[in-house]
This record gives sequence, structure tokens and C-alpha cells, in this order.
Amino acid sequence: MSMANPLKKLVSCVILDLDGTLLNTDGIVNDVLKVFLVKYGKQLDGKAAGRIVGKTPSEAAAAIVEDYELPLSTDEFISEITPMFSDQWCNIKALPGANRLIKHLRGHGVQMALASNSPREGIETKISYHPGWKESFSVVIAGDEVKAGKPSPEIFLEAAKRLHSDPSECLVIEDSLPGVTAGKAAKMEVVAVPSLPKQSHLYTSADEVINSLLDLRPEKWGLPPFQDWIEGTLPIETWYIGGPVIKGFGRGSKVLGIPTANLSIEGYSNILSEHPSGVYFGWAGLSTQGVYKMVMSIGWNPYFDNTEKTIEPWLLYDFDGDFYGEELRLTIVGYIRPEANFPSLESLITKIHEDRKIAENALELPSYSKYRSDPYLKSSIHDDSSHLQLN
Repeated sequence: MSMANPLKKLVSCVILDLDGTLLNTDGIVNDVLKVFLVKYGKQLDGKAAGRIVGKTPSEAAAAIVEDYELPLSTDEFISEITPMFSDQWCNIKALPGANRLIKHLRGHGVQMALASNSPREGIETKISYHPGWKESFSVVIAGDEVKAGKPSPEIFLEAAKRLHSDPSECLVIEDSLPGVTAGKAAKMEVVAVPSLPKQSHLYTSADEVINSLLDLRPEKWGLPPFQDWIEGTLPIETWYIGGPVIKGFGRGSKVLGIPTANLSIEGYSNILSEHPSGVYFGWAGLSTQGVYKMVMSIGWNPYFDNTEKTIEPWLLYDFDGDFYGEELRLTIVGYIRPEANFPSLESLITKIHEDRKIAENALELPSYSKYRSDPYLKSSIHDDSSHLQLN
């Protein structure tokens, strides 16, 4: 794919954070905290993630103990919850784009370091479940191997030292504010990939803010570009979701002139949390009508400022009537762009129609058209509920 923006600065190595940047740790952390807090008659609420993201284990523990008024010291909390986390590290999935990035940089001989506030034992355990990761990093530095964790720059400066690189030649990729602060304090270039939704505006000190690793353009930093984009689309690991068509916000046909077939997110929040907001495409199967091309958005739709993450597919066919209640199954095969806000309704509509054209053309290509015959599209929703996930 051609360079999207002018070269920002030449770098020679990349330093990556782990939790929230390469691994989808948030879901596991929330699941464990929910179970843990129930023992003390407490219920997990939305404020926990914002309070602990990017913190050292000790800082995160102290925040939880304080916020939920637990009858424990920070050390007692850590002692009790650590085994619960350890049992779940094997279930942490790589975030979309993580394997692609690591493989790409390693294949081009770009030195990589892993710098995380997590303890060494935890890092080693987590990456052991992801083939090829451990040997891809020339350097791994843990929070318990430095005097001060992020937002102190120490961990990044030590990584640069071990990579035999000047800090100014290092590119840091981080999801948290403490991590971004640390990278800039180390005089490094920093790309922020916020792990919490609707937080991008807080990352003003980062040199670039992207929606997900799928949107990273290495060539902006003088690194070898990805060569896997095809006619404005990125092939992704196929994933699936389905359910009955429901009434949505009432703006698809009425406001946008685009009849979207909305799916309920009930029961699928974990699946949606695994995939970055943005515009995707693939194939849609309607239980009584057939298989159709599809383009869809996932996210909060900034123009309308949704309060929850939704999925809004647009079946690229002119139907005679609606099909509320009919089973809809989606096979998602490619990615087009990140979610974005627009200055006007007209510019939003124009972009959606551009997305449609890109998706329609791409789905004619053999690498995407082959999925039209995916058995999932023609089976009953109730036949295989386990298929409603990344495959």
C-alpha cells in the first residue's frame, strides 16, 4: 500500500508494550476481578479499567483496594489474586494485528524489545502461549527489573541500551497514558494505540495515535512497509458472528439512506471487544434468502456518539422489504479503515458509499470470494454456537 503520510522520522528499532498493546488482557482482568470482588460482596463497575491500565501491579492493586474499599492490604490483595490471574494467562488472545506486526518486523530484521510493567514471570508465561514471540524479541524487560515502572522512562532507556541504540532511534508502541508518558520522557518516538474506548483525545503527547495495530504504517517511521494490503483492503483472520435481525437506531434508512441489518450485541460483547472499531467487509447469509456481499461498521459511530459498541452490517443488495427477526450470519474476511468522525452528515454518507464500492470490488477477488461458500453462512444459528468467534 502506498505511503499514507509523509515520513515522520527514521527509526531503527521498535519497543513494544505487552498488555493492552499486543495482548487483549483487559477481558481476562475484568473476568478475574468480577469473581474476586464477589467474595467481598462487591460488584465490578466501569471505573476499574481506567484506573489500572498501564499501572504497575502494585499501583493497580492499591487502586482496586481503595476504590472498592476492600478489607485487605495491597500485598494481601496481590497474594490472593495472582494465582487467579496465572490460571487465565493461557486464555489471553493476541490483539488483531499483533502477530502480523511481530512477524513483519522480525522478517525484515528490525530489532524489537518488549518492555512491560508486568513482572518477569508473568511476561514469560503470557508470551509462551504465542508461538514465535519469545524468539522475536532481542530484549525483554519487566517492571520488577527496574527501579521505577512507567511513567518513568527507565524501562525504555534500559531497552535502548540493551539494543545498542540511541533513544532517538527507537519507536515505542503503547496503549496506556503512563506508557506514552514514559516513551516521550525517554526522548523516543511514540505511537499510541489506546486500549480504552473514546480516549484518543487524551493522548496529545504521542507522535501518532492509531485505532489499532491494523492501522500502523511502518513506512512513516522509515521501516519496511506492509505488503499485504489488496486494493484498499487488508485480509484478516476470518471471524464470525450471527443472530436475528433487530430494529436499530432508526437512522440507517431514514437518516443515511442506507438500510443496515442490525444485530443484537447481547451475548456477543466478548466477541466485539476482541475486534477494533472500524469498517470491515465479508459475506452475509440470510436464512431464507441467500448469501450477499456485506460491508459493516463496528464501534461507537463518533458522528452519532453511540453509548455502546455496536455492529451495523449493510447487505449490498436491494431488498423488496425488511427481514426483521430473520437469522443473519456474517463471515468477516477483510478490513478497510478505522472508525472516524466526520464534519457533516453528507461527508459521512459519501465515505460509507466509498466503503461500499471498495467492499464490492474486493469481494470479487479470489482471496475473498472463496468465502461465499462458507458453510457457516447457510447453517442455523443454533446449529453451532461455538462458531460465533474468531476462527
